[in-house]
Amino acid sequence: MPRETGPTIARWQLGRQLKSLREAASMTQVQIADVLGCSESKIYKIESGDVGIGRGDLLVMLDRYKVSDDGHREAILDLQQQGRQRGWWSRYGQLSNSYATYVGLEAAATTVRNFELAVMPGLLQTEEYARVIISASRPSNDAETERHLRLRMERQKRLDDDPPLNYWTILDESVLHRETGSREVMREQLRHLIEMSKRSNVTVQVLPYSEGWHPGTLGSFNILEFPEDVHSPVVYTETLAGDAYLERQEEIGRVSLTYTHLHAAALSATKSRELIAAVARDLA
Repeated sequence: MPRETGPTIARWQLGRQLKSLREAASMTQVQIADVLGCSESKIYKIESGDVGIGRGDLLVMLDRYKVSDDGHREAILDLQQQGRQRGWWSRYGQLSNSYATYVGLEAAATTVRNFELAVMPGLLQTEEYARVIISASRPSNDAETERHLRLRMERQKRLDDDPPLNYWTILDESVLHRETGSREVMREQLRHLIEMSKRSNVTVQVLPYSEGWHPGTLGSFNILEFPEDVHSPVVYTETLAGDAYLERQEEIGRVSLTYTHLHAAALSATKSRELIAAVARDLA
């Protein structure tokens, strides 16, 4: 079944347009904040797509930016309406802004290219493997673990959508050998990975130890791609210092080139399945 994409992309599109209109009107964020009686940080968050905006404030903005064309105003107001909707993930409770943004982008993406350095990618994790990973960051809160686990399982349905998400992951070989939970949990995870890799919309490659150092040792990342009329590609990286979203053309080009190098160094899909199966047998 097709999935509702939620408000994330609409907010990003609206924020980008409002920033362009403000700059064309030669106004600063401080100036428009004074007009609306709000903080400069709120304007920054609106233009970044982090938060929505009320219809009244938007109408004031459009007047100050001298947007008089009825068609243009209607299109912007439509984005505002879309951006005020609640995403399907809201039923799983309060999420951090960064994680909610990622889930929203993933819901709207047509293709995700992923590199993982340490753990299985979330969309290909078994429930037991995912429970171990999630509970490690919430050791004393079973309810939180279960809530995030249910959300992760729901996200995986993107691979079954009509049309399905195209998902391509490259795994450092260490991911296959890092025992997570127990030998049984790991064995079932590897078997699940093999089965998922047989899908027409899922590609799994392994970057073997024999390749030595590679540019992926700097960390895991995702490249999310969208229809051209929706949004340009976005790179997402997650670190202990915080999450980052990259959108500039030179940033996307640099990360895409890195992914091309990783793809060239990785085993083919067939050879990767053979290696995964061999590691799984060793766990029997």
